[in-house]
Amino acid sequence: MEHTDLHTPAGGFTSTRFILVEPSHPGNVGAAARALKTMGFARLVLVAPRVADVKNEPEAIAMASGADDVLASAHVVDTLADALVGVRWSAALTARMREYGPPQMPPRAVGERARESVRHGDIALVFGNERTGLSNADVERCSALAHIPANPAYSSLNLAQAVQVLAYELRLAFQEAAPELSLVETAAHASSDEIEGMYAHFEEALVALGFLDPAHPKKLMSRVRRLFARTALEREEVNILRGIAKHILLRDKRP
Repeated sequence: MEHTDLHTPAGGFTSTRFILVEPSHPGNVGAAARALKTMGFARLVLVAPRVADVKNEPEAIAMASGADDVLASAHVVDTLADALVGVRWSAALTARMREYGPPQMPPRAVGERARESVRHGDIALVFGNERTGLSNADVERCSALAHIPANPAYSSLNLAQAVQVLAYELRLAFQEAAPELSLVETAAHASSDEIEGMYAHFEEALVALGFLDPAHPKKLMSRVRRLFARTALEREEVNILRGIAKHILLRDKRP
């Protein structure tokens, strides 16, 4: 695998995934590819697109309008979990406030946080289906919520337009990256799949303690996710939490 210096703006462009979850319209997929290329990005991931061979749909190719390479190289996966493997930080675009879920921030703040997070590895921006958006479960897999403060009287953005807005903000942030940031040594952030494994382990331990009733879980794990989403969990911290969960479970199994 070719090594990319993640401390440089170029590293940010090559280490950012734009993930479309269950896109319905081939034209929007093609237009999203075009939006990425105009801002210098190329990593498009499609999660269970409604049209199976969407990359070869004439409408998608037409709307890509010169970004055929980005469209053709789009990675297709079955689940958001698959799309987030190895990702250190992610932001889910949402059009509405959520009672639960990670912290919410405007696009400019998303760009600033992305610039910091990309030094630790891959990051991702996650966009939902054109009609229904993202499920609560998908939102809770992400580190932050991105919200575009559009006209409240008519706030509906086309999928590709939303991709364009976020891609533009990240472009600005990566181009403005301060040279001194490259000199800062930081601990490795945990990846999305490592954090999901920790949540599953922690939930199992809470059930064993009797603190979480699986028949009536209410919003306990959602609140736990929100708590940890306000931090940038490092791999060592995830291992500590899993170690605590392991010892709780071992104690519970003692005769």
